[in-house]
Amino acid sequence: MQERRPGSRGRVAASEVWVRTHHAVVDAALFCPPALLLALVFASAGQYWQSLSSLVQVGVLSVRRTRPVLAVAVVDLIAALHLLTGVLHRGSAEALLFSPSDVAVLVALYSVAAHGPRWARSTALVVALAGALGLGVALAWAYNDLRQALFVVVAATTTTGVLALLAWTLGQWRRTRLAHVRTLEERARGVETEREQLQALAAAAERARIAREMHDVVAHSLSVVIAQADGGRYAAAADPAAAARALESIAATGRAALTDMRRLLGVLREDGGTVLEPQPGVEDVPALVASVRASGLPVALVTTGEVRQLPAGAGLAVYRVVQEGLTNVLKHGGPSARATVRLHWSPGRLEAHVEDDGRGASTAVDGDGDGIGSGLTGMAERMALYGGTAHAGPRSGGGFAVHAVLPVPASGRTGHTVGGPSRSADGMTAPRT
Repeated sequence: MQERRPGSRGRVAASEVWVRTHHAVVDAALFCPPALLLALVFASAGQYWQSLSSLVQVGVLSVRRTRPVLAVAVVDLIAALHLLTGVLHRGSAEALLFSPSDVAVLVALYSVAAHGPRWARSTALVVALAGALGLGVALAWAYNDLRQALFVVVAATTTTGVLALLAWTLGQWRRTRLAHVRTLEERARGVETEREQLQALAAAAERARIAREMHDVVAHSLSVVIAQADGGRYAAAADPAAAARALESIAATGRAALTDMRRLLGVLREDGGTVLEPQPGVEDVPALVASVRASGLPVALVTTGEVRQLPAGAGLAVYRVVQEGLTNVLKHGGPSARATVRLHWSPGRLEAHVEDDGRGASTAVDGDGDGIGSGLTGMAERMALYGGTAHAGPRSGGGFAVHAVLPVPASGRTGHTVGGPSRSADGMTAPRT
């Protein structure tokens, strides 16, 4: 068996498209040769009128799809002239009631039914049926017997009329078919456009999600590393042991950040070789606060209300809000800043507050080119995904505050009631709310 070449299918498809888009060229190649042949046959017999009329009548079919009304008008007019000259000059060599080129009437009728306007389709059918009756009467004119003449009229009119109706019906079917194909093509183009738009939206959403994750992981870890490095540098001279602990904390934070980065980038791999781990949630906030305390920032954690289980995505959103708030305190709170993290569980929602009494309110709001604005924007976007809100701004009494609210269903409670204060690493106790 002969195998088809890889590019043959593409060439066939391209040729089909060319044929569909060059109607006049295709029809000219189809009808001009028989028109020339008929013209030469009649010219060789000395019938120059028939030669010219055949050439025009068949040749005009070259525009049957681009100009169907013109084509059917010219073809029907020449067929009527054939019939009229045949009746008026009966017996002469030029007198033909029906010329072989008159078959073009059926082709033109089919074409106008398939490609012409509505009024032209109806008019062409009426003219064709009238021509069938006229041909029948013209053929019966030669008979003296009334019965024979009537039979010829009925037979000729019925035959030509049925052929005309058949051509017109096929044209109507072709028209319906073309309309259906165009509808399917438009629908396919619409589906393709919608698919491309959805892909673009999905890609944009994924880029935004990755940007948020990258910011949360990198910004928080680097802030902790910078705070530890600054503290170790100042403590190196007076307390070498404190400097050593700061270096250990920097190494641990760097390793944790590297693990988070690998996990984030591993999601983008296509081979599925990366082992995915659970994302942090609300239950991991105490560990987050403890890591920030270890960097030297006094932080108090207060949890009130009845704790409930959150979906993974919602819990991650709350965790990232707290992380972003503490990261901003590390960056902009100043050396003497203190922070408080409050998680208040109410029957219908969870409120997360991150407050500090530092001096970095203006820079945290305006941003200084290090991605703070994107962090606060990402925080609000995370909460909005789950119907919540997030706001950040200066406190009236000084410092900075981050406030997030997440709707939480009151049903399906799986937690426990928490109402006591949490103690920070430096011994400070947060007030109970």
